[in-house]
Amino acid sequence: MKRAAERKAQALRRFRIRSALMLSAFAVAAIGLVGKSIWVVVVDRDDIMLLAEARHLRTITINPSRGSIVDRNGEPMAVSTPVDSIGAIPKTLAPAIDEFQPLAEALGANAEQLMRRVSRNMDKEFVFLARRLRPSQVEAVNALQLPGIDVRREYKRYYPAGEVAVHLVGMTDIEDIGQEGLEKAFNAVLAGEPGAKRVLRDRKGHVIEEVESIRSVRHGQTLVSSIDLRLQYFAHRELKRAAMAHRARSGSVVVLDVKTGEVLAMVNWPATNPNNRAALKLDAIKNRAVLDNHEPGSAIKPLIVAAALSTGVADAAAIIDTSPGKIQVGAKSIEDKNNLGPISLATILSRSSNVGMTKVALRMEPEQMWRVLDRFGFGQPTGGGFLAESSGLLSHHSYWRDISQATISYGYGLTVTPLQLARSYAALGNGGVLPQISLLANPPPEAGVRVIDAEVAEAVLGMMEQVVGPGGTARKAAIPGYRVAGKTGTSKKSAVGGYADDRYLSVFAGLVPVSEPRFAAIVILDEPSGDAYYGGDVAAPVFSVVMREALRLFAVAPDDSPAIGAGAMQAAR
Repeated sequence: MKRAAERKAQALRRFRIRSALMLSAFAVAAIGLVGKSIWVVVVDRDDIMLLAEARHLRTITINPSRGSIVDRNGEPMAVSTPVDSIGAIPKTLAPAIDEFQPLAEALGANAEQLMRRVSRNMDKEFVFLARRLRPSQVEAVNALQLPGIDVRREYKRYYPAGEVAVHLVGMTDIEDIGQEGLEKAFNAVLAGEPGAKRVLRDRKGHVIEEVESIRSVRHGQTLVSSIDLRLQYFAHRELKRAAMAHRARSGSVVVLDVKTGEVLAMVNWPATNPNNRAALKLDAIKNRAVLDNHEPGSAIKPLIVAAALSTGVADAAAIIDTSPGKIQVGAKSIEDKNNLGPISLATILSRSSNVGMTKVALRMEPEQMWRVLDRFGFGQPTGGGFLAESSGLLSHHSYWRDISQATISYGYGLTVTPLQLARSYAALGNGGVLPQISLLANPPPEAGVRVIDAEVAEAVLGMMEQVVGPGGTARKAAIPGYRVAGKTGTSKKSAVGGYADDRYLSVFAGLVPVSEPRFAAIVILDEPSGDAYYGGDVAAPVFSVVMREALRLFAVAPDDSPAIGAGAMQAAR
């Protein structure tokens, strides 16, 4: 009994010791937990908060609205409308693998492609899944309430004028960066600067609070172009009508303000609607008015006459004997259709005599003739703000032979763009001063470059008026009530081994009204098909219709009273 009592006492002591040890261990653990809690709450609180914020605090970009492009009267040519795009936080969205199919259906996309896009960008904080969606698509995605989905506000570019102004205005890419035309040339003005802000997201990646603004967004500025959209529409319609009627390969119309150099209209054909990106064709967005190089044919002749008058090798009353209707220059025989005999400079222009023009040109030293053409701006860009512009080709006079000088005098052996040729004609209407081309409305007054004396410009303008008269080659360019000056051009297209006999460039360039020129314009139709291909038959009628509208829109008073009276009498009959 005694041993049993001792064993029981020893067991009780061991139990008490174990209990004491266990209680001590629990006490130490409890003290440690309390101490850790105190440390976290009091001492390490800032570090814990930073860790939490690092997981949920994000900086996001605020996209600016791109500035509008408007015409000189404020009519929109390019505008931006707000749209939503869908993106994702890859690490958050990736685990929701069962939700990719409904997400793809809402976006109108392929589920496997979405999964690949997310999986390949796991190291990124954000990736776009679909850009610039319809509101119904965004609503469908939001209804899924998926983790990691982020809706971003962007802007979609829209072009109200469509194909009418696509060559001039250009377009932007998916990132809203200008790629062509005014959109590219003035991208820095239009683009603006993005802003930034910090936001808090929940565990699904959704924004729950805007914390602070880091940088204010600066929206793009409105660009006021020199274009009159009313005239642009009209020029486009007439060019398209003529190009289709004559089955031309392409065409261009350029209208300039003679005094300011503003581009009032610039259209090309073929054209395409920039709002339909899926159907865009590069050839149809090319601005041929500043990129295409052409041998201008007889449209160059007024400038050669201006050079002859300026250098003193001929005066306005000079008579040139073109008998017997042809002339031999080196190995080439240059001929007129008819033997015109002794004729004036005005008749050389009105009847478009290559023989007479050759004789006038060969009176000049090559350097004299070259220098005047160089001052008119040939062989160099116009500097009108076009990022891509052809310089044309005017070879240096040191390379000229007699035959080079002769052929240049009637428009072969040099190339010009439609804009260059329109600008040179504007100089004739501007008293011999070459204006600075401007794509912006109301440009600051800048002194142009004087290329010929005012008296010479006036004399040539008077001669060009006869081209549109009864005996001239451009009777179809006439405008009732207004005096018109201009020149036709019909040049053969170059081909392998020389010039093709069935491919032509049809040109008319002119100015209105002659008494006080306001507009210079050029019409070009490249490779018209059929029996009609002369500039006077194909291009001159387009000039007449477009300029009639320009004179009406800008309220330019008639300057040909006899023609007005005759027109009224004819209408009365």
